[in-house]
Amino acid sequence: MSSTTIGSGRASTTSGLDAVLDRANSAQAVVQRFLARAGQPALRISLGLVFVVFGALKFLPGASPVEDLVGRTWSVLSFGMIDGFAALAITGALEVFVGLTFVTGIFLRIGLLALAATFVGIFSPLVFFTGEMFATAGPTLTAQYILKDVVLVAAAMVVGAVALKRPIGRR
Repeated sequence: MSSTTIGSGRASTTSGLDAVLDRANSAQAVVQRFLARAGQPALRISLGLVFVVFGALKFLPGASPVEDLVGRTWSVLSFGMIDGFAALAITGALEVFVGLTFVTGIFLRIGLLALAATFVGIFSPLVFFTGEMFATAGPTLTAQYILKDVVLVAAAMVVGAVALKRPIGRR
């Protein structure tokens, strides 16, 4: 049995260190099981709440910082057929629907599909309005608002991976 001097100046045996490591590994396993069990539902619900809140803001005039951008993006995507309040209403309804499917877990697969379509709209201004999104100093505040949604995409991928494990069919 070998010994090691520890911070207090006392000698510690390797078997004592092994016991500490075993306890640390046991504690880590408990934390890991909790995170594995609670993490994905927490991510799904928090992502849903983000979409419910940001979607609801679209129904309140002047509340969403991207009102004008939403209207102009819809106008481009719909070849001028949809803009203004109609664009905000459609976007808000879609975001609230997605959020509710994530919060409740009901119709989650449909919500994931709707979210994929939503992300197309969310990132479209980076393509359609590139000149407005990036200045010589880098991305504008609006572009930063859009680019942070990359995190939402990653979160949605985790939620989707778990939701799509179950086969399609009757329960």
